[in-house]
Amino acid sequence: MPFINSRVSVPMTEQQKESVKQKLGKAISIIPGKSEQWLMLEFADNCDLYFQGNGTLPSALIEIKVFGSIPQSCLNEMTETVCEIYETDLQIKKDRIYVKYEESSKWGWNGSNF
Repeated sequence: MPFINSRVSVPMTEQQKESVKQKLGKAISIIPGKSEQWLMLEFADNCDLYFQGNGTLPSALIEIKVFGSIPQSCLNEMTETVCEIYETDLQIKKDRIYVKYEESSKWGWNGSNF
């Protein structure tokens, strides 16, 4: 039950959304037990993001939320992969991207909870 929320300061075309969606679908498997089958995504583009006091350069905040825990050993690979996706597809430099992880032991789906 992973959820990836992307807030980016640039506009996204439907083609870019599709490309990022496909790449994130593959990347989520870096986290053991997670797959595209259960992945939910949200894209919020054209956000007013100010990073280091600057709102004119492209920036992104990517939140990755999962049911359960994420092994520490996966975090560097996941962060590198996510930053590469957004740099390649949206031209947002890696040093203008924050990736936030959130683990939850409480998650509901289909009228009940895990």
